[in-house]
Amino acid sequence: MFLALREMRRSLGRFALLGLAVALLVFLILFQQALRDGLVTAFIGAVRNQRADVLVFSVEGQRTLQGSSLTDEQVEAIASLPGVGRASKMSVSTYTVRVDDAGLSDATLIGSDDPTLVRPRTLSAGRWATGPDEVIGSDTDFSVGDVVEIVPAPQAKPFRLSVVGVASDVQLAVTPTLFTGTDAALSARRAVTPSATSVQTNAVAVEPRHGVPSDRVADEINRNVADADALTRELAADETPGVAEVRQSFRILFLLYALVVPLVTGLFFLILTLQKAASLTLLRAMGARSSLLARALLVQVGAVLVVGIGLGVAAFAPLSQQRLGGLSLRFDAAAVTGWAALLTVLGATSAVVSLRRVLATDPIEATHGGADR
Repeated sequence: MFLALREMRRSLGRFALLGLAVALLVFLILFQQALRDGLVTAFIGAVRNQRADVLVFSVEGQRTLQGSSLTDEQVEAIASLPGVGRASKMSVSTYTVRVDDAGLSDATLIGSDDPTLVRPRTLSAGRWATGPDEVIGSDTDFSVGDVVEIVPAPQAKPFRLSVVGVASDVQLAVTPTLFTGTDAALSARRAVTPSATSVQTNAVAVEPRHGVPSDRVADEINRNVADADALTRELAADETPGVAEVRQSFRILFLLYALVVPLVTGLFFLILTLQKAASLTLLRAMGARSSLLARALLVQVGAVLVVGIGLGVAAFAPLSQQRLGGLSLRFDAAAVTGWAALLTVLGATSAVVSLRRVLATDPIEATHGGADR
């Protein structure tokens, strides 16, 4: 320990630079993981974090709420199946809105004829909607008390919605999202299309009968309803087009980072070991055991990794509490712990080459100058 720390003090600049390099890599890994999770959640949060256990799309809709369309006959067939407890139509539309007389923006309105089924599982603030013009909004974009006006078409009457509750992680397609009933969804449609008499049924939300597993109900719907594509809530979220590609792209980045950390650490200590080969040989000739030199190397590796990972996590922690545009970042303790453990193991493993060279140091070389060659 004394030998390791003394050498680190004498070469403080080099060890500090390595520690900062590890810290930067750790920070980038954690930031990009939080960015990936925030992006995926903003893309499919309204699917993954709503109450219905099963969602039914049309086959042609390719498992997207916006692209799917179901007929009334299909809805009736779904609701009549033995395993279905409740079934609710879902409509999904994107409108230009104005919030509290502010600038214009887009918002996705999810309407249903059973708002107690098609709604977020929990609220972060406010209360559940009960009135015909009340909505639940994504808390990244709305606050309780906001008034959302659907920007009307020429000659059409404006329609306003009151945000009475907000929920976390319920955006759809990375846009501000609102949950309401069918009547409000129809009124919003009429604000932009005055002649509209109904809203399209994009999907059907299903609650299985008590005791019936969700996957069994999904299979039952797929077997008995033509052109219907039923998925459990989790599968519907994961199978949304684009989600797998986003995750795969970030997975490649994480793999590259996981390779860079051990390479940087391993090359640093290998170069350092080669530079002090003469000193190591002399210490061995003076009676220092190879195990002592090996422990000193491992202490240095451990110190650099612990300090570097600690600094990276410390730099990421305050950033993880912020919002980046429409994305919510968060500090995932399990992910941080997992990455810290993985990088520690990889970094320590990378020192094996240097460790083997230290253990192979021959004190006899000091007697004939072999250490200087």
